[in-house]
Amino acid sequence: MRRLFGTDGVRGVANVYPMTTEIAMQIGRAIAFLVKDQRHGHRIVIGKDTRLSGYMIENALAAGICSMGVDVLLVGPLPTPGIAFITTSMRADAGVIISASHNPFQDNGIKIFARDGFKLPDEKEADIEDLIFSQKMAALRPVADEVGKAARIDDARGRYIVFLKHTFPAKYTLEGVHIVLDCAHGATYGVAPHVFAELGAKVTCLGVEPDGTNINEECGALFPQRMAQTVREQGADLGIALDGDGDRVIIADERGEIVNGDRIMAICAADMLARKKLRRKTLVATVMSNIGLEVTMRRLGGKLVRTKVGDRYVVEEMRRNRYNFGGEQSGHLIFLDHITTGDGILAALQLLAVMHKRNRPLSELAAIMEPYPQVLKNVRVSRRIDLESHKEYTETLAALTAELGEDGRILVRPSGTEPVIRVMVEGTDQSRIDQMANELCRVIEDLDR
Repeated sequence: MRRLFGTDGVRGVANVYPMTTEIAMQIGRAIAFLVKDQRHGHRIVIGKDTRLSGYMIENALAAGICSMGVDVLLVGPLPTPGIAFITTSMRADAGVIISASHNPFQDNGIKIFARDGFKLPDEKEADIEDLIFSQKMAALRPVADEVGKAARIDDARGRYIVFLKHTFPAKYTLEGVHIVLDCAHGATYGVAPHVFAELGAKVTCLGVEPDGTNINEECGALFPQRMAQTVREQGADLGIALDGDGDRVIIADERGEIVNGDRIMAICAADMLARKKLRRKTLVATVMSNIGLEVTMRRLGGKLVRTKVGDRYVVEEMRRNRYNFGGEQSGHLIFLDHITTGDGILAALQLLAVMHKRNRPLSELAAIMEPYPQVLKNVRVSRRIDLESHKEYTETLAALTAELGEDGRILVRPSGTEPVIRVMVEGTDQSRIDQMANELCRVIEDLDR
């Protein structure tokens, strides 16, 4: 049983277990313990998003790492993929990002990258938990000149901006392109506007005034409506909405219509197939991706491989079978030829490159995929519920699944980052799948009473 880590690091309300300074310090000590060997000069990068609680967690992590004789490189607010990039670029032993991604400001989290820029696998996270709760590190306390020190890296944003610009084809520019950019008052506010503007675009910025408490507040990838409305009002060519830590993106076309991760994957996978750059003609997505994406890939001569929910599992499948493109409907898109994790800015640049090459508006490109009707609902619960042990739930699920047959599917799963159970239903009749989802939600709510 995992005690700290969920599907994407440690996450919770800041200053409430497990997101306390005490646990953060112990996590820092454990990471430092795992990276130390006989070499000298160990270093761990720490970055954060714009949450108020980032200050206290950053200091606790740094203290824990230094207390084990490892140095810390502080880069301040930087997107999660920027930490992965800086970790590998500076040949650091690990990278840590303090962020709760798309969650509200009162939450925070800790995600860890290995020296190769990939998120730690489950077994390494289990090792960290074991080190913390077994007290194996209690007697390990370097003294005198053996303790670590902390230093700030002032040009981390600039390095990351240059890297991102180099992923956009050098023969193209964004001159004449009007972009509405929503940074969710998060970690991309000091990066994304510069990237698109320096490539020549006219950029209308939203969500670039973080105050520590407004991250993801009715803005960004989770709430793209304002961005889409601004696209319509200003006649922009597209809108780009990033989440709080910059690892996911949601797009709006020139009409202000939302283009989610599934459709972005369809567009980019089709381009990669045409250029013979999609390894093994395979796109990797999760069980949440729409059936329409699977149908589109078959029609294009490729295939779709599914994983469980979580961008880390998409990446693990890609590495295991040497695939190079995958992602999630929610907007985590991983271009392994460029970076080791989901990167919203980089994904938007790849999409813009396809638009430039095809010289077509995004609405036309997005028509490559026809999504099946889909409904996704969240049921907030007060406790962990073993749904499979309740007869009313299993019988209801079985009956609805049988009714859908091969023309749809139902997926019910607990969130790994929030106290909710997610219910997803796909089928050919929107009104009926809405009814099915509501029926399942009602059963789950009754079980939580």
